[in-house]
Parts: sequence; C-alpha cells; structure tokens
Amino acid sequence: MEKIIGMINAPFTAFNEDGSINLDVVPSYAATLIENGVTGVFVNGSSGEGHLLSDEERMACAKKWVESTPDDFKVIIHVGNNSIATAKKLAQHAKEIGAWGFSVMGPTFPAIGRVQELADYCAEIAEVAPQMPFYYYHIPAFTGVYLPMRDLLEAVDGRIENFAGIKYTYESLYEYTQCRRYKDGKYDILHGQDETVLPSLAFGGATGCIGGTFNYAAPLYVAIRQAWEAGEIEKARELQYKSLDLIDVICNYRGNIVGGKQIMKVLGLDLGPNRTPFQNLSAEEYSAMSKELEAINFAEFGCKIVHA
Repeated sequence: MEKIIGMINAPFTAFNEDGSINLDVVPSYAATLIENGVTGVFVNGSSGEGHLLSDEERMACAKKWVESTPDDFKVIIHVGNNSIATAKKLAQHAKEIGAWGFSVMGPTFPAIGRVQELADYCAEIAEVAPQMPFYYYHIPAFTGVYLPMRDLLEAVDGRIENFAGIKYTYESLYEYTQCRRYKDGKYDILHGQDETVLPSLAFGGATGCIGGTFNYAAPLYVAIRQAWEAGEIEKARELQYKSLDLIDVICNYRGNIVGGKQIMKVLGLDLGPNRTPFQNLSAEEYSAMSKELEAINFAEFGCKIVHA
C-alpha cells in the first residue's frame, strides 16, 4: 500500500459556546493546514475529543473534512469505539463519504490484553472497507493497551489485506524502529510523538508523522524535516529544541487537547472550548500562556491562519 510521506495533522473539534460542534470553521482550518505544509488529517482522534462525540457528531465532522479538502489531501477517520458495532458503522460511513483511510485505537474498556484479541478486533473492523488503508492507533497512555506492536504486525500479516500500518504514539524508539524494519519496511509506521520527530527521522527512518502540535506549529516541523534531509543536523537539532520549548508551554496548561486548542485562538482561529470532563483554561491562564508563547518567540514558527 501507499506509504504516507510528510505530516498528518490531528485536528481539534471546534465547539460553539452552547456545546454543539462548529463545522463552519473547518474550511478555514483545512486551508490553514494545507498552506502551512500539512498533507492530511486524522479526524476524531484524541486531539479531536473523538470519544466525547456522539456517533452523529463524529460522522458530521468526518464528512465536513472530506468535503473541505482536495482529493490529494489524505483524510483518515478514527472510528474506534468500545462498541464494535459502532466502530463498524463509523467505518462504513468513512467509506461512503470517500475518506482516504480509517483507523482504530483499542477499546478503553475492557482493555485488550492479548495480541490475538487485538488482531481479531482490527480484522472485524478493517473488513468493512477492504479497499481503504486501515491503521491501528497505538496510544497506550490513553487506552491501557500496552502490547508489543511488532507482534501485532506478525498477527495481521497475511490476514488483514488492507492493514496499512500503525499510528505509533509511544515513547519507545526501539520498538518503533522494530516495526519500521519489519519485513524490510512492509508497513507504514507513522511516528506520533512531536517531541521526538528528529530522532524518529535519524534512528527510525520515519517518512510520515502524525502530530497534534502541527495544528499551530506545522512550519516548525516542516523546517525540521527539511534541515534533516539537507544534512544540516545542528540546525535540525535546534529546531527540535524549539518544539520542546513549545511542548513545555502546553504541558503547563493541561496539554495539547486543552492548552494547544487555545493556541489556535492565539493565532486567530477560535475553536471554542473543550467538552467535559476537560477543564478549560481560565482567562488568567489564557493570558499567562500567551505570555509564555511570546517568551519562546512562538510567532516566528507558528502557523499563519488562512480564512477561506
């Protein structure tokens, strides 16, 4: 299957003040990402608060992103759910609207405890749309599914024909590289930790990455990749340090899902609040975060908003 080259963004879901989803901002959001070097989106994942959306909201978000992007922009829909029936319904919808690919993370309850169980879960959902690339979303900090991913590749190899690869969001560069090297790179292993993009390029041989901070700092990661490809290692290292400075800031404000989403407002694209149980930033926290962003010269590498 085609392997992704470049950056896939994990977009936030915009909400109105009354709690309803706000789809009106998606065209501008999509245009912004494209202008800043992003090659696709991973919709309804953890950054998008996908598990806090109703089935109807998830389908509406998926459809809007497909409608708002050109054909060569890769829209991957996360369809995972504790209910296998719901996951299959969302997969069928992703197929019907013309999404490029689809993905699941393991159920959060009960957490899957054996590789074969996880392979069975993936197989049942993947077969809904056998012509579409299917990715497993490995994010054990959220799911509690701490299973060896190379073993999963062995379990699905030859069984799930449309298994494209893994969205790998975990700290082990060793395991990431094991997966990248499996059968001479048979599968697409998308690196999912923004703070280690450069190590993933240098050690893991990453070609595609999925990130949450790409939402507002995509030019920085484009620059990291360009410096690495040009052999400018020291420059690439310094740019990755800027990424760490940025991540230090969002860690002070409840992480990317909460603090990062409000950085979009700092840039000029207001995506509204988070859903309960996330605790939104107070006015004082928003002001303090804005000052911390100024201190690291965020304006130099932040995304430029495009109003479609």
